[in-house]
Amino acid sequence: MSLGQSIRSSSKWLVGSALAGQGLQFAIGIVLARLLVPADFGMLVTVQMFTGFVGLVASGGLGQALIRARDATERDFQVVFTTQIGIGVAIYLVFFLIAPWFADWFGQLLYRELLRVSALTFLIRPFQNLHNIWLQRHMRFRELSRLGVLTAFIAGCSSVAMAAGGFGVWSLVLSGLLGGTLSALIVSRLTPLRARLLFDATIVRQHSAFGLKMTGNDLVGYLSSQTSNFIVTKMGGPVMVGLFNKGDSLAKLPFNIISAQIYAPIFRAMSAEQDSADRIHYLFHRAISLLLLYTLPLYLGLAWLAEPLIVTLYGQKWADAAIPLEILAPLGLLYCIGHPAGAVLGATNRAGREALVQTAAWGVVAIGCLIGVSHGLAGVAIAIAVSQLYSTSHMYLLARKAVGARTRELLRTAAPALLLNALMLVALWSVERLLPADMPKSSPVLYLMASAGAGGLVYCAGFLLMPARFFGDESLRWRRMLRIGR
Repeated sequence: MSLGQSIRSSSKWLVGSALAGQGLQFAIGIVLARLLVPADFGMLVTVQMFTGFVGLVASGGLGQALIRARDATERDFQVVFTTQIGIGVAIYLVFFLIAPWFADWFGQLLYRELLRVSALTFLIRPFQNLHNIWLQRHMRFRELSRLGVLTAFIAGCSSVAMAAGGFGVWSLVLSGLLGGTLSALIVSRLTPLRARLLFDATIVRQHSAFGLKMTGNDLVGYLSSQTSNFIVTKMGGPVMVGLFNKGDSLAKLPFNIISAQIYAPIFRAMSAEQDSADRIHYLFHRAISLLLLYTLPLYLGLAWLAEPLIVTLYGQKWADAAIPLEILAPLGLLYCIGHPAGAVLGATNRAGREALVQTAAWGVVAIGCLIGVSHGLAGVAIAIAVSQLYSTSHMYLLARKAVGARTRELLRTAAPALLLNALMLVALWSVERLLPADMPKSSPVLYLMASAGAGGLVYCAGFLLMPARFFGDESLRWRRMLRIGR
């Protein structure tokens, strides 16, 4: 199988499973939002800010290093597993000891036990990583995809059952641990590896050089993305962070379903071609064009239909979550450029430069959120938008230099998808003008159906009927599948 076919095959499985998994989680999320209150989600987000940050440290970037490495033996995998489990045990003990202080600092006694129980994931994760890394290195994304959907289904059903039984925030925490445990047990049967303790300082040093760069980059990026939640939690409380996180998570839904899923095969493919700037140059622009084509209309649609969508799905108590959704969803245009740029920098061993960009972006978002939180959810969302605009611009410049690209190539790559999305926005605007002015509030379901139907129809028709040269083989592939034209 050629590299291109391998990327497409892997991406299909990952995106397909993400669509199924995210669709399942989306449906479960609607049920949970009606069973629980924003404060329950807010407390979970607060705990996950800290466990997620330390989780990046626990991995040490060694997994990414193994995926990128030209050669990796079973001994390499066992040493990485041993290192990660040692770090995981140490981290759990630290979280267990600081839990009372954590609860006092946030003024919520429940945080003590929430943190201690949530931290158990650090004892489970190394057993998952050992096999997940092997499957990614061998581009066996079909197995990973099926596993993700299965565990999401079981964890989701358990969370709904516990929420209905009155477990509150614990329904979210315990179901997550259940999903992680099941994933670790099942994935262990999918590879020839068996977990065993083995340490070799030479191997750790060998992979650490690249791994630490990736970890530093991931840490700074994580801090930048979570700073807003931290500031909102501390200054606005669990309810405000619950509302903000709901809007933010919806705004990133297309990213989680599509963009995040194709990163692994793209990164692996670029790493395989790390000595060929021309091939990485092609993969870079190809990824941007496809992400713009398949995800940008989703981002723009979420922003346009934010308020009626939120109220219809989650109920009136979540209505304010539409404020950050309207502001953050259009940032999808930047994700379509920044995410492939990050893959280029990682594959060409320039992750350290990306970390500098993320550090600067972190400063921008921190200062912006401290100023914006006094203006409510909109102020925080605007601060994030400014930070994302800076980081994407800088990341693109670094990636462009790495592969010898020019800005006009980006404009040529993006122009067809931007034109198509402009046509969709005109259709949405026309529908809004034709329908009664009070329809978004009086009949939100009908309004959503009319707007989504018109916008989707115009977008699909434009994609299939515009000259084939605009979208190349992607348009032709769909025409053949639908038997349109010759």
